[in-house]
Amino acid sequence: MLTLVERPNVAAPPNGGYSPPQVEAMQRAIIQLFDRWGVSDAQAAILMGGISTKTFRRWKGGQYGNPGRDLADRMSLLLGIHKALRIIYSDAVRGYRWISAPNDLFDGQSALDIMMRGGIEDIRRIRTYLDSVRGGW
Repeated sequence: MLTLVERPNVAAPPNGGYSPPQVEAMQRAIIQLFDRWGVSDAQAAILMGGISTKTFRRWKGGQYGNPGRDLADRMSLLLGIHKALRIIYSDAVRGYRWISAPNDLFDGQSALDIMMRGGIEDIRRIRTYLDSVRGGW
């Protein structure tokens, strides 16, 4: 017979379990990564889930604020894409170029084109593809 066990009501950790220093480190890394990928501030705002361009420019100026779970997850996925590309390509520049190069697997679109649709699942699609190419975990 099954019995129901009550658990104390525990609040979910903020930012999906990422600590504030981790989130700030991801924000700094994303700024650098977008620069290497050649992503404009307007594109960055879309990739970050529709934040304002002004907010992204504040990040670039060192005013990071307190992004929520969605932003933290997006940054984590994007940094995972960067990591996968660094594993796949020994030359980092090739990985940076891959992001914006047309790809037959994406019907001639680039990975950036796919991610610019704005949904977190679009970013996850690229991350999953690259993880499969590099051999996963």
